[in-house]
Amino acid sequence: MRPSSSLETAAALLVAVLVSGCGVTERQRLTYEPEEFDSTTTHTRSYTASEAQTCEAARRALLSQGYMIAAANQELVTGRKSFQPATEVHVEVEFRVVCAREGGKSRSTIAFASALQDRYGVKKVNNSASVGVGAIGSLSLPFSSSDDAMVKVASETLTDDRFYDRFFSLIERYLPESIEQAPPAEARPVAPARPPVEVPLPLQTVPLSPSRG
Repeated sequence: MRPSSSLETAAALLVAVLVSGCGVTERQRLTYEPEEFDSTTTHTRSYTASEAQTCEAARRALLSQGYMIAAANQELVTGRKSFQPATEVHVEVEFRVVCAREGGKSRSTIAFASALQDRYGVKKVNNSASVGVGAIGSLSLPFSSSDDAMVKVASETLTDDRFYDRFFSLIERYLPESIEQAPPAEARPVAPARPPVEVPLPLQTVPLSPSRG
């Protein structure tokens, strides 16, 4: 009886290990398979502007939507905004924009944008009261209190095309006009008009008629 029981126990452990291994493989497959690297337009947009102008437009676009700017320079802009979709749910979105000049002699700049969404939930921690007694030690009493703490429960990079399309369209509103108006020409003093020059007419000779006797 004992050998058969040991074999059954070993077989059960082997099955459990195989099942857990399949679960890990399945989680890894689900985690990495969606990353196909087949889209180059969701997170990028090209603008006919310099790197500094593009990043400045991105900074103003984020400020106009209530984002708190954490860093901003000619090549990078980061901002963060908080949301609360439910009573015990807190969401933070961190936006990151990198401005890079296109290669060659092009005067365009590519803006690379990505948004990371962190989700937090309320976790209740129960604390029981204890009183120290000299001879006995610590004695737990039936008095307890609970503390609420926000813990991160999920983190994900946003990949919605419409989300980034709205942001890139907003950047265009804050870019300087591509065609600059030429400065007005300096006014030159107008010379006074000269009086007309009178040209003397040639004298005409009139023949004299012969006198009558």
